[in-house]
Amino acid sequence: MQHSTNRILTTHAGSLPRTRDLIDAAKARVAGQDYDRLLATAVDQVVARQTEVGIDVVNDGEYGHAMAEDVDYGAWWHYIFARLDGLAPGTRTLADQPVHRSEPGNVKLTSFGDRRDWGKFAQAYQDPSSGIFTGKPAPFPVFNGPIRYVGQEAVQRDIANLKAAMDKSGATQGYLAALSPGSCARLEDNHYGNEDDVLAACTQAMREEYRAITDAGLIVQIDDPSIAENWDQINPEPTVEDYLAFTRKRVDAINTALEGIPAEQVRFHLCWGSWHGPHTTDIEFRHIAELMLEINAGAYSFEAANVRHEHEWKIWKDLELPADKVIIPGVVSHATNVVEHPELVADRIERFASAVGPERVIASTDCGLGGRVHPQIAAAKLETLVEGARIATWRLF
Repeated sequence: MQHSTNRILTTHAGSLPRTRDLIDAAKARVAGQDYDRLLATAVDQVVARQTEVGIDVVNDGEYGHAMAEDVDYGAWWHYIFARLDGLAPGTRTLADQPVHRSEPGNVKLTSFGDRRDWGKFAQAYQDPSSGIFTGKPAPFPVFNGPIRYVGQEAVQRDIANLKAAMDKSGATQGYLAALSPGSCARLEDNHYGNEDDVLAACTQAMREEYRAITDAGLIVQIDDPSIAENWDQINPEPTVEDYLAFTRKRVDAINTALEGIPAEQVRFHLCWGSWHGPHTTDIEFRHIAELMLEINAGAYSFEAANVRHEHEWKIWKDLELPADKVIIPGVVSHATNVVEHPELVADRIERFASAVGPERVIASTDCGLGGRVHPQIAAAKLETLVEGARIATWRLF
């Protein structure tokens, strides 16, 4: 993981707006060589744009994770459905799945429709004019057989596209995003009958994707909003102790999947879910930060421009960040169309620099911009991110 002793480095959390051609091709289910050429060209362009604006650690915009809609909150997750064997088409949306009630010492995830934030603000969530959007409802697949990774060709295509684009643009460090075992396992199970067995099978499957990315010399970003987001999907609210025990299994699964992979080739992304809603039932970062640091990653990406969590930068004053680790705080939000002023971005960067040291901070976005904000606004947010990092560099070094 890249460190810098003379300036603040920049990156972003993953997804960037897709081109109209890519969205239309995904919607029409175009495949084969025509789609591969279209995808390779689009990745070339998105990497070049990142490099031109001044992003230091680039990616493919997650273009290999197909998005068939302009607004899509789920491509970070949906992409894996085509890369796993053992899935069958489902008939229920996430909101329509069975409701589960948890008890002390027995934590269970309930349906998305039964989330506590959704219940607390039911009128707002059900009002199409409220500005809240949680994604287009669609039936989700179910596990109906042994889970096995079959995405070898797809991940190699993503690797080849990113490396070729980096060579052309001159970018020196790149990453690809991949789903965590815990998030992978958040589907209905009609085969295993035991959530631990589902998690173990997802761990072995996702390990193959992680190894392919890192064996190619790239960084893998483990996307796992569930580490924080699951808290709101447990009803009634559990104790923090019960939640940490529930979550530790998912952290252990990540570490098992990462065995043998150097930590410096791993970055971990945590968020509280990327939907634009109230989020008043989010778990506080202080409760899960130490557990997050147990993940065998070289860098930790997390939401910090999110107005529900921006104040939590202060936990890093007391939290001991291991000497060989860096943090990647979000200092630009995906959840607003307002483009942050570079001075505000610099102020946010300086807060974290004051807590852990400027050489251990890489400035980023909160979450993916693709499918959340308009492409023109996303471009402006990357520009203000880089400008804010320049201002912070001038102040700090």
